[in-house]
Order: sequence, then structure tokens, then C-alpha cells
Amino acid sequence: MTFMSEFFASRWIGDFLFAFGALFAIINPYGLAFIFLDRTMGLSDGERARVALRVALYAFAVMLGSLFVGAQVLKIFGISMPALRIAGGLVVAAAGWSMLHAPTAAPGAHATSTANFAIVQRMAFFPLTIPLTTGPGTIATAIAIGTHRPDDLDGLFTSSIVSFVVAMAVSATIYHAYSKAGVMARLFGEEGTSVVTRLSAFLLLCVGVQIMLTGVSELARTILETASRTS
Repeated sequence: MTFMSEFFASRWIGDFLFAFGALFAIINPYGLAFIFLDRTMGLSDGERARVALRVALYAFAVMLGSLFVGAQVLKIFGISMPALRIAGGLVVAAAGWSMLHAPTAAPGAHATSTANFAIVQRMAFFPLTIPLTTGPGTIATAIAIGTHRPDDLDGLFTSSIVSFVVAMAVSATIYHAYSKAGVMARLFGEEGTSVVTRLSAFLLLCVGVQIMLTGVSELARTILETASRTS
């Protein structure tokens, strides 16, 4: 009992739960599963699972890169966090808007068709991974988590292991949610899936607008702080 209490009270577990909770909440893979289903409507369940695996692997790479070198990459290309939020939010909002106004798919259209598999595979990184799954909010959160890594060697090693495990765990939930999107759709039925998909599209549009507003407010605050320092 003492060992278990010490284990769950350890910094490893605390860091893992904090980072996993933050990334899982901002990605919301089970909420995005219906959007993923809408984007892969022409695929069979097996093909959808293969695309889901590819998206999960890409998401793992994006999160891992953001956790370890995200801040440095943005500095190299001269990209500010507000610019990342505005651009990413615009793409997310545009995707949500197009889904809201997309025609309703015919019943059973997603069951066995394989005609669009090659096309959807090419969409696995953009837009299915970036920005729909691991968008600017995810990247910004991962960068923020990565910047709080300890300076001492032991703490740095421990934190790096935790970051790797967190990225793996979140990617696993993304794969599970996306690969089971067809099962969830059959559980909800055609009408229920259509309602949830439209609602998810509207929420996606709202998320994109919110990300843009956050980026604009951060940019405005930076401009005001710069102006106040120079005056």
C-alpha cells in the first residue's frame, strides 16, 4: 500500500496525468471521431482503421516534436505563437464551415467503398492530422509543457521519458477513437450520426474562431506591450 501511494504521488505520475489530461482535453479525439468519419465517408472500416493508424503516427510525431523542439522550430522560421494560432484557427474554421454546408451523404455510403482510399491517404497529414487533430492549440499546449522541463540531468531524463509516454498514450486514444468511428456511427444510426456530425462541425467552426481570436488578442497584447516600452 505504501509503495502504491508513493508511486501515484511521484512526480512521474503527476507530470503524466497533467500532460495527458491537457493534450487529451484539447484534442478531444472521441469528439473528433465523427469529423474524421465525415472526411473518410467513402472508406470501409478496415481502410478507415489504416488511415486512423497513419493519422495517429503523424499526431505522435507532431506532439513529440512540439514537446521537445517546438519552440526552437518556431524561432528558426520566425513564426510567433499568435501567427500559428491565427493561421491554424483559420484552417480549422474553414474546415468546420465546409462540413456544415456539405450535402448529406447517402445512407450506407461509408460501408464498403474503396474508391477514395488513395485520396484520403494523401489527406492523412494535412488536413486530418494538422490542423484537425493536432492543431495550433495542441502544438501550443505541447510547447508550453515542454518549456517547463527541469534543468538537472536526472529531472530532464525523467521528464523526457514522461513526454514520450504521454505522446504515445494520446496517439493510442486517437487511433482507437478514429478506428472505431464507423462502429460509433452504426450505434447512433444514420440520423443520429448526421446530427452529431453537424454539431461537431459547428463546434469545430467555433473552436477555429476561438483559436483565431486568441491569436489576435495575443498579437494585440504584444503590440501594446512593445509600444508601451518604446514610449
